[in-house]
Amino acid sequence: MRLRWSGQTDRGKVRKNNEDSFLGLQFDAREFYYLGKTGEASLETADLVFAVSDGMGGAMAGEFASRIAVEKITRLLPRAFQHSATGMDAGVDDVLNELFQQIHKALNYLGMSDTDCAGMGATLSLAWFTPGWMYFAHVGDSRIYYLPAREGVLRQVTHDDTYVGWLFRNGQINEREARNHPRRNVLQKALGAGHQFVDPQVGAVGYEPGDKFLLCTDGVMDGLFDERLRDLLKEPINTTGNGPTIAQRIVASAVEQSGRDNTTAMVVEIGSLEG
Repeated sequence: MRLRWSGQTDRGKVRKNNEDSFLGLQFDAREFYYLGKTGEASLETADLVFAVSDGMGGAMAGEFASRIAVEKITRLLPRAFQHSATGMDAGVDDVLNELFQQIHKALNYLGMSDTDCAGMGATLSLAWFTPGWMYFAHVGDSRIYYLPAREGVLRQVTHDDTYVGWLFRNGQINEREARNHPRRNVLQKALGAGHQFVDPQVGAVGYEPGDKFLLCTDGVMDGLFDERLRDLLKEPINTTGNGPTIAQRIVASAVEQSGRDNTTAMVVEIGSLEG
């Protein structure tokens, strides 16, 4: 199978700096290299990982925090390539949990050792693609969505680590009420930020050719409802450089509708070796 992807980030209309980060990485047991904002690659000899992170902490600390979160991935996942396998593998869960623990410790250490970084933290949503399976790990209120080609129904894979997210999952409020709730951005979990422990959500999704995944920060959801995201994701993915990509269209639409926060999206489509 081949993957096609596109990524885009925007600081929005209000923030002075962009505290979001996103990452694409291809790796095997020996080495890794960074992927561009758009492209395609085979899963035959290497795995691919994509991630989005939203930093917090004031001044430049939030931007720094999200960069640490994604950069840590480049040092830990290549060593764990041998755990990647088709189907559910407990080794993958262990690797992802260890990865999030290491990022959490690094952010807390910097937050305690530098007054300019006090309280720094980050959300992180990560998708690790192996043949047939997408393994994921998540903390915070960034999201991973899944759009299967057969059903065409957009599904949120990750859980928002907020009280408002809990209310929504339990049917106590609807999507519009969640979007306008005054506590929608109050996190119950984050990497770093002085939290003593971190317990990431870890899981896996089996996929088929034509399926699409969206990784995004909360700036996207602040501007777009799920129905609009589904419609944008159904458009043909574009990695040729001629015209906007799906990720660019999602970010541009979200910023146009809101723009109150940094806004980042990564779209990954499953293709076959023939196209």
